[in-house]
Amino acid sequence: MSRSRPRRAGLSALADAVLLSWGWRRALIGISAGALSALALPPFGLFPILFLTMPVLVLLLDGATPRPGAGVVQRLAPAFRVGWMFGFGYFLGGLWWIGAAFLADAGAGVVFLMPFAVLLLPAGLALFWGLATALARFAWPEGWRRVVVLAASLALAEWLRGHVLTGFPWNAFGYTLMPMPLMMQGAAVVGLWGMTLLAFLVFMAPVLLLGDRMGGRGGRIAFLVIFGLFLVDLGYGAARLASADGALVPGIKLRLVQPVLAQDEKWSPGRDSAVLQRYLSLSAQGMTDSGASPFSILIWPETALPFFLTDQPNALAAIGAMLPKGTTLITGAARSEPAADQDAAGHVFNSIYVIDDDGVIRDAYDKVHLVPFGEYLPFDGLLSQLGLHEMVALPGGFDAGRRLRTLPLEGAPSFGPLICYEIIFPGAATDRRLRPRWLVNVTNDGWFGNTPGPHQHLQQAIVRAVEEGLPLARAANTGISAIVDPYGRVVASLSLEKQGIVDGPLPEALASTPYERFGDLPFAVALFFSFLLSVLAGFTPAKTRN
Repeated sequence: MSRSRPRRAGLSALADAVLLSWGWRRALIGISAGALSALALPPFGLFPILFLTMPVLVLLLDGATPRPGAGVVQRLAPAFRVGWMFGFGYFLGGLWWIGAAFLADAGAGVVFLMPFAVLLLPAGLALFWGLATALARFAWPEGWRRVVVLAASLALAEWLRGHVLTGFPWNAFGYTLMPMPLMMQGAAVVGLWGMTLLAFLVFMAPVLLLGDRMGGRGGRIAFLVIFGLFLVDLGYGAARLASADGALVPGIKLRLVQPVLAQDEKWSPGRDSAVLQRYLSLSAQGMTDSGASPFSILIWPETALPFFLTDQPNALAAIGAMLPKGTTLITGAARSEPAADQDAAGHVFNSIYVIDDDGVIRDAYDKVHLVPFGEYLPFDGLLSQLGLHEMVALPGGFDAGRRLRTLPLEGAPSFGPLICYEIIFPGAATDRRLRPRWLVNVTNDGWFGNTPGPHQHLQQAIVRAVEEGLPLARAANTGISAIVDPYGRVVASLSLEKQGIVDGPLPEALASTPYERFGDLPFAVALFFSFLLSVLAGFTPAKTRN
C-alpha cells in the first residue's frame, strides 16, 4: 500500500468530520476558521493558511443541507449561518483593533461602547457573507461548480460591502492575495474586486483534490485551471516588475513628517504652540542658510495642527519663514467656512491645504468620504439623544466636501489629495475629469495605536497606487509614512510610532492602467461568466436531506 493512500484517507476523514459537524462544534469550526483566515492580512501576511481555512468553508456548506419540506427561509438558514459564522470570525480577527480608537481620548461617553463596536461591526459585516453563502447554497451544483458559484457569490457580497451605506471595503478578501508587489500587479487590470474573485477561487480550490466526491467529474481539471489563473497572475506581476524602469520626476524632492502625537497630547488646551513647533523642527532637519533645501515639497499628516490656520496668521507666518524659497507645504488641516445665514452654524471641513513659501494658502481640498461615527454621526437627531457623538474633538463633526479634485502645484506635477480612509475605495481615488500625476494620502492613524490597523491601511493605499498607475506619498501622524512607486514598491518609509521624517524622490506616473480606464467592468464580466459557467455546466438545485 502506498503512503499516499493512508494520507488521503486521513484527509477524507477530516473532511467528513467538518462536513458532518453540528451544533456548537459547527459554530466553533466556522468562527475559528474565519478568525485564522485573518492571519492572511497585514501585518502577518500568512496567506498560505487560506489553503486550509477556505476549503473548511466549502465543507461546512456541503453539510448545510435543509430539512425536508422546509420553506425557502428555513432551507437557506443553515447556509446563512455558516457564512455568517465564518465571516464573523474573519472580520473579528481582522478588525478587533478598532477598539483602540475608543481608548484614544474618545471620552468616557463612548468608551463604554468599545465592546459593542468590536463585536457589532464584525457581526454586521458578516451579514454580507451570510447572504452570499445562502445564495450559493440555493444553487449549489455538484463538484467543482459549487466552488465557482460560492466564489462568485462571495465576491459579489464583498463588492456590495464596499458600496452599501457609503461602503466599508476595509480588509476586502482580495487583499489576502496581494501581500507583496509581485502579487499586486493584477490589480492594475481587474482592480481589487477582480482580485477578490480570484482569491476566493484560488484558496477554495484545494477542496477539489479531496476525492471524486468533493471535486466531482472534472475536479482535478478545474483545480488545474484555477491554479493556472494564479500562475498567470504571478507571471504578469513578474513581467510587469521586470519591465519597470523606475523613472523619477526630475527636480522633485519629497519630505514627509511623522510627528507621533498622541490624541490627548495633540488636543490638550494650550498645546497649539508646542505642536506647531514640533512640526517646524522636524521639517527643518538638515536645512542650512547656505545649502540647498533638502526638499521641494513638504507633507504633513491629516489635521496636523489643533487649530484653524486661517485664525492664526502668526502660525502661517512661521510656516512661511521655515519653508525655503521655491518649496511648498501640503498639509492636513481643519478648515472653517461661515454659513450664508448669519444665524446658522458655520461649516467645518477635514481638508488639505497647499501653502507656498510666503505662508499663503494657495488651494484647498475638502474630504468627501467621511468616516461614520468617527467624523460625523449618522442619524444624529436620534443617536445624539442617546448620548452618542462622533469621535473627533469637534462638536457637530465635519461637513463633507463636494467632489474629488486634482490640485495643481507650481513647478511640480498636479496631485490627487486623499484624506485618511478615502484611499481604501477602489475606483474612487482620483478625479476622473483630470487625472493627477501622483497621489497624496494624509492620515492620522494615531487612533489605532500599535495594532494591525495602520499596516492594513498602508497595504490598501499601496494597492490603490497599483490600480491607478500613480506614485503615492503617504504622511501619517504615528505611521506608517511612505513613498510608493506606481508598481506598489516602497521607495522610502518610516516604521510605526517612530518620530522623524521620510525623504525621497517622486516616481514618475505610468500611463493609464486598464483598471483606470475600464473600472469594475472586467470584474462584472468575470462575475457574469462565473455564474453562467456554472449554469451551462449543469445547474442543479440544492438537494434536501434524505
